This record gives sequence, structure tokens and C-alpha cells, in this order.
Amino acid sequence: MAELMIDAVVFDVLGTLVDEPAGLRAGIRALTPTLDAAGTERLLLLWQRHIEREQRRVLDGDRPYVPSDLLDREAAGLVAEAAGVGDPAAVEALARSARRLPPWPDTLAGLARIAGRFPLIGLSNASRTALLGLNAHAGLRWHQALSAEDARTYKPDPAVYRLAVAVAGVPPERLLMVAAHAWDLRGAQALGLRTAYVARPVGDPPTPSDRFDLYAEGLAELAGQLGVS
Repeated sequence: MAELMIDAVVFDVLGTLVDEPAGLRAGIRALTPTLDAAGTERLLLLWQRHIEREQRRVLDGDRPYVPSDLLDREAAGLVAEAAGVGDPAAVEALARSARRLPPWPDTLAGLARIAGRFPLIGLSNASRTALLGLNAHAGLRWHQALSAEDARTYKPDPAVYRLAVAVAGVPPERLLMVAAHAWDLRGAQALGLRTAYVARPVGDPPTPSDRFDLYAEGLAELAGQLGVS
């Protein structure tokens, strides 16, 4: 939309462009092929809660920064222990499943469409190494991909969004942050970025008090709202 006056679009990756739970479920099933669906979901929740808790500890200053690779290995170790698997190679394979996440059906075409008009910046809590693997596996194409590792913290710390502002070389209000997580958009909004919520089954929906610039059911709808043909 012309009134937004956007010079570049910044995309969250995990959950917004790739289906993180689906990739982790595949890793858990490979670890314990006989586990039923309910058991898989229990282990997935164990993983997710560990990542969320430890990133929060970093943000609160209760733990020094560690990259997402290490948190993934910790989560994989917890999941393997709960599943009764002690093989180190199997645990490492499970940890690496966090880099083998499938794109949503509209991701690749949507990115290509929007990239025809705007520079695209990926901005992820994934480490530099993990982000490389994520991009390669899912086929994500960027003009620039930035990791929170460069800020040595995690979103929604303002330092992470400043990475995108610095790379773009424009004022924050000339950037559009796209995410399926309302908490992520609030963090970007606090620094002055414009915001676009894209609905995903695994996202964090907006609350009634949230006021984002754009709301879309997918990337095709978002591209249309941005005036991209």
C-alpha cells in the first residue's frame, strides 16, 4: 500500500515462512518410529517449552547468550532422554531436524513475488549456521538473511530489529516487519518498524489491543496489499 512508504520488507522465518512443528515432528518420529501421535506431541511440547524458557532466560539476563544451535541440542537431549534414547548420533540427528523445516505452501511463490518489488531481509532467532541450513532446505531466497546471533540476544530484544534497520540503511518506519507472531511484531513496532501480521496455524495471533499496519491470510494476500502484481 502506497501510504506505508516501504523501502524493504523484513520477514520472520520460524513459523512465518517454515512450518517449525512439522519439521520437529519428523525428527521425533525418526528418533522413535513406534511412538504414537499423542506421544510425539508430548515430546514436541517438551522441545518447544525448553526453547521458549531458555530464550526468555537470555532476554531476562538470567543466562548468557548462547546460539540457537546449542538450545536445539539441549532440547534434543531432553526429548531423547524422555523417549529412552541414548545414542549420541541419534540425538545429534534430532537436533539438526530444527534446520530441516518445510516451507508453507505459499512461501516460495510469495517471497518471489514480493522480491520483484522490494528488497527482502530475513530476520531470525536461528543462529547463522542454523539459518543457512534452514534457507537451503526450504529453498528460501533472500537479498539478505540476518541472524539474532549477530546481536547476541533474541527477538523481541530491540537489538535484533536494529540489525535489519542498519542493513537497510533507512529509518525504521521505512521497513515492514512481517511475522505470524504478534509478540514479534510488537517488538518491531516498539522500534518504529511498520508491521504486517500473516496468519499461520502455528503463530501467535494478535490480541484485540494490537494495531498492526496490515493483516493477511497468507503471502499472496500480503503481496496484493503491498500493490505487488
